[in-house]
Amino acid sequence: MTNGPAFPEREVVHDAVMLASRAPSLHNSQPWRWVADGAAMHLFADRTRLVQIADPSGRELLLSCGAMLDHLRVAMAAAGWGAHTRRFPDGDDVDHLATLDLVRIPEPSELQRRQADAILRRRTDRLPFAAPVKWADLESRLRSAITDDVIIDVVPDDARPQLAEASRLTEALRGQDPTYQSELRWWTSPFEPDQGVPPSSRVAASERGRVDVARSFPTAGYGGRRQQIAEDHSTILVLSTRADDPGDVLCCGEALSTVLLECTSAGLATCTLTHMTEIAPSREIIRDLVGQRGMPQLLIRVGRKPAVEQHVPATPRRPVSQVLEFRS
Repeated sequence: MTNGPAFPEREVVHDAVMLASRAPSLHNSQPWRWVADGAAMHLFADRTRLVQIADPSGRELLLSCGAMLDHLRVAMAAAGWGAHTRRFPDGDDVDHLATLDLVRIPEPSELQRRQADAILRRRTDRLPFAAPVKWADLESRLRSAITDDVIIDVVPDDARPQLAEASRLTEALRGQDPTYQSELRWWTSPFEPDQGVPPSSRVAASERGRVDVARSFPTAGYGGRRQQIAEDHSTILVLSTRADDPGDVLCCGEALSTVLLECTSAGLATCTLTHMTEIAPSREIIRDLVGQRGMPQLLIRVGRKPAVEQHVPATPRRPVSQVLEFRS
């Protein structure tokens, strides 16, 4: 395979972007676009898709794009292409987030194939979880898998009530903000076929009451799911950075992708949470609870769902033609 073409065929790039577009993003806003130019792929932020009230600084937009960046590397590796990453390669264009220089690699490994398969299986699951099993082994793998630029912490069990109270207070504050609520209703509109958070990915009020750390969405017309789990027993991770610069945030989004795919490969369910890091007081509470000086960027609930259960439906994605441009 190493004697193949110098750059991937368009069909390979198209399929990789389609797969990588399963990356998580705030309210499923998908704020990214790719430009393929021979053996290079360029990632740009799409500011037209900024969630302006929840994310006025664009920090979560960068997190989303970082997750997409890592997903794309995983998808290309499974197709037989490695990538050297150059972040912020154009000092005059702050929205040119990364360039991937592609090179043919030998037959993809079983690990690379499993990671790509995990992209398809991963969902943002907002229902309650049972506690994860063999957590110590998985935590060790997670710490080894992410770079030193990102700090990973586990919320201690005795700090969980404080975190839950901070989550409730954050949501109560948001509930009094009509502009935030209006924006949230727009991103949960049932009339958007390729973006946003559909009813099937949200929870009913009775289900929401069994999860103590969560963002509140307009309730769905569902209910009674996963009744055998009376309350959420997930392990909650915090991903933080040493600073809050764009490069730090982008790298944290890449680490988010790695953590989600590792957990999915281990058979666990996940739910990414950013509502508490959108407000400074809640962000400070998180930092105090995990006892470190970094900047918390997001939380991830990790746990088990019942072995026999209908899979959480996939959220919609924009057509590849809207997020990928071919040049040359």
